[in-house]
Amino acid sequence: MLKKLTKIKTEVYALGQHISMSAHKARRVVDQIRGRSYEETLMILELMPYRACYPILKLVYSAAANANYNMDSNESNLVISKAEVSEGTATKKLKPRARGRSFTIKRPTCHIAIVVKDISLDEYQYLGVDFIDSFRCSKKLQSKKKYTAMSYHDMYTNGGIWDKK
Repeated sequence: MLKKLTKIKTEVYALGQHISMSAHKARRVVDQIRGRSYEETLMILELMPYRACYPILKLVYSAAANANYNMDSNESNLVISKAEVSEGTATKKLKPRARGRSFTIKRPTCHIAIVVKDISLDEYQYLGVDFIDSFRCSKKLQSKKKYTAMSYHDMYTNGGIWDKK
């Protein structure tokens, strides 16, 4: 009996999309929590005086709840492995001005992704596999390998449209 190495899911994420704040202001907070433990992250976010902390705190809570539901992991074993902020679409409004004119007001939005990793779980796990099954799998993989040759045709030298004078 052979042992096969398989990868286990140890990361869970939570997404927040179209959050109405600047991506630059959200990155200022996210940079402080990246790589920290779950409990330390909660303390930092509750004590920081920025408006961006509340939606990020909600996302961290959501990611921890996802980890608890999907992997049965304990909150003390969670670490913020990835946290990224990207710019979203800007919501546009019109502000009435003098003489019947209007100016556009652009309200920026951002997308925040928080990835939580459980450090108590191993990333790889060994599973027992029969020798015959592994032999069949390798045969299937060998039969799927087909090589195709690519040919390059130049339009200018092979009698294309522009070759004639």
